[in-house]
Amino acid sequence: MGLPDTWLPDLYIVALTGAGLLIALVVWLPVALRRLPLSLPIVCVAIGAALFALPQVGFHPLPTRYPELTERLSEFVVIIALMGAGLKIDRVFGFRRWSVALRLITITMPLSIGAITLIGGWWLGLSWTMALLLGASLAPTDPVLASDVQVGPPKTKDEDEVRFGLTAEAGMNDGFAFPFVHLAIALAAAAATGEPWLAEWFTVNVLWEIGVGIGAGYAIGRAFGWLTFHVPAETKLAKAGDGLIALSATFVSYGLTEIIHCYGFLAVFVTALTFRHAHRDHELHVGMHELSEQVERLAMMALLLLFGGALVSGLLAPLQWIDAAAAILILFVVRPIAGLLGLLGHQADWRERLTLAFFGIRGVGSIYYLAYGLNHMPAAGAERLWATVGLVILMSILIHGLTVTPIMRQLDRVQGRDPDLDDDDDDASGAEARAKASPA
Repeated sequence: MGLPDTWLPDLYIVALTGAGLLIALVVWLPVALRRLPLSLPIVCVAIGAALFALPQVGFHPLPTRYPELTERLSEFVVIIALMGAGLKIDRVFGFRRWSVALRLITITMPLSIGAITLIGGWWLGLSWTMALLLGASLAPTDPVLASDVQVGPPKTKDEDEVRFGLTAEAGMNDGFAFPFVHLAIALAAAAATGEPWLAEWFTVNVLWEIGVGIGAGYAIGRAFGWLTFHVPAETKLAKAGDGLIALSATFVSYGLTEIIHCYGFLAVFVTALTFRHAHRDHELHVGMHELSEQVERLAMMALLLLFGGALVSGLLAPLQWIDAAAAILILFVVRPIAGLLGLLGHQADWRERLTLAFFGIRGVGSIYYLAYGLNHMPAAGAERLWATVGLVILMSILIHGLTVTPIMRQLDRVQGRDPDLDDDDDDASGAEARAKASPA
């Protein structure tokens, strides 16, 4: 005998309950997983897979079914992550001070794009435009899922060379990868129309959009910094202490830059850096970062739940054995070798160079770039591309998620830092360590 219809909860109540549980996980899971060789993304994907495997759900969140939603949701998560990444970098920009990140951007990423494009074109038999889109999607280090290898919150001084390099790389390469996505789109259009493409791509998509993206981000960051910290004292907005201003800066920077058809991702990161350095030691930066991180984590978990649902809904079904072999090669050969080549001559310990090369985490950014590219060009073979990218992301979540805690803790010990220094106050040894580390 079934339940009366009046006893069945409506969708709104179910959604509220699910949102409450998701927020609880956002709060509790990072604390529970702090010392474990397990990451928050792994747990989210597993929960999503279990949830969407239930026959009662009846919803299959495949990106090929919802291409626009996939693009917009992943876009939102990335821009929030970029603001958080920029706000927590203490190091002032300079070519020498930022050399590790610039090496990863200007050497490692182009090498990765070229190698993945060759794998896609020669080995997987993809068209060269699709192979290039695959390379542009899988080359950038993800700013969302790489949080465990990034620097700490503002003013914590938790900014060793490895954490800084991976944070700054993830912040910048989401802007510098976009020209190669546009190159794939331009080549696809040129194949259909026969019109020349090189001059327009280089002058518009490379020089103009990168330059204006940086300039717009700097101008908006300066404007928000002045309004927040430097207007007359009686109206100084920083007195409000409201971290929501970080979300305002994120949306304004991204929106205005995209309105003029330039790289909003790059603008958001530059806005965050500029805003951060408008008053480097102000406590408001901590509140802004905390709010950005909370929103980012909530959106990331929602997206990863859907990713887990896509996995059990057949996302990987089009894979061939050669695609799986290529995914392994891309993740465990291409990025490490390209990373080590990019760091040749860099003055760092070999452990640091290996860690920087290994943790080229792939995630939400790859989802966005692939969705954007396929939504703006002919999408023949889209299912296979999504399967390959999905497998790389899944392997990255699993392998990097399982190894990040022990590797980073060991690196901290080698460099003379206590990895347990930030544990909760109930830990006596941690409390003692903090007392010793505190200034008198």
